[in-house]
Amino acid sequence: MSARKFIVALTADFYDSTGHTKYQDIGLSVLAEHPHIEHRVFKVHRKQIGSDQVGDAQGVIVLTPAVTAESVAKADDLLVMARFGVGYDAVDVRACTAANILVTITVGAVDRPVAEATIGWMIALSHNVRVKDKLVRTGQWDERSKHMGRELRDRTLGVIGFGGIARKTIELLRAFGMKQPLAFDPFVNAESAAIHGVRLVGLEELLKEADFVSIHCPLTPQTRGLIGAPELALMKPDAYLLNTARGGIVDEDALYNALKHHRIVGAALDCFAQEPVITPHRFGEFENVLLAPHSIAWTDEMFRDMGRAACQVMVDLSLGKQPRGVLNPEVFARPEFQNKWKRFKQAQ
Repeated sequence: MSARKFIVALTADFYDSTGHTKYQDIGLSVLAEHPHIEHRVFKVHRKQIGSDQVGDAQGVIVLTPAVTAESVAKADDLLVMARFGVGYDAVDVRACTAANILVTITVGAVDRPVAEATIGWMIALSHNVRVKDKLVRTGQWDERSKHMGRELRDRTLGVIGFGGIARKTIELLRAFGMKQPLAFDPFVNAESAAIHGVRLVGLEELLKEADFVSIHCPLTPQTRGLIGAPELALMKPDAYLLNTARGGIVDEDALYNALKHHRIVGAALDCFAQEPVITPHRFGEFENVLLAPHSIAWTDEMFRDMGRAACQVMVDLSLGKQPRGVLNPEVFARPEFQNKWKRFKQAQ
């Protein structure tokens, strides 16, 4: 008996109200090369995926909705929830595992764009780009000497989390003549860090020594509120904090107070404790703060690469291969998953 069609569903937020994709390329060409795969789109966008939306799909590619236990409660044919990105705090991985469903992320696809965005922000902060732009727009040319910048040369970057994004950031920064970068990551050993020219240190030492503290770790119970008032107090008064990870990692009240009282010189924030931000945010009061709506690294190339990675997960599973980026690989060992998977494997 031949395998059934492999059905891939995409969450509705990839598309606008007219049914067109919001983005130039989300990798669907990868699926188009395989006639045994069909893709469809959820009819409506919800904050969390409903079990009725999953239906008979074998894979769901998820942009922003949450994945809960209810999402997978009736997903008898579902093999994988594929996050379009690398953050998975909105996915109940435990519930998916209990339901014999894989959870994947698009490993490596965001490393370059987030690294470029981080460096862009470092330069923009240290050269007072926002303030100098305003001087011209408001006709305050003669105020320019009051806003001298600083180069990246001879400064120290400290990264919290030493995964692919942090490593790519450090790689791209090598041409700037910075000092040896520091990293805090309890899941990385000193030898691995040293291979990349990085000194592995404790969080306290990193905060005390770094001129730029850049957050690149996932939001977990262990990292929630990791940077609060005591940690900010350790930073140099002329140091910057950058967060392109998740808002919950930083205590926003503590950061607001640190900026208001000039305990650090500036910050750049791409993510917030409560998203979306639909009214003017209080951090907008500060001229030494750069803000973005959790999209500072969004590029056409990033969405193309994330899409290709997520679609390749579907292709691999449909062909009986274990895909990249699986967060709960123990599911593969379960007979319930194997029996379900067998029904949809394409004969090769």
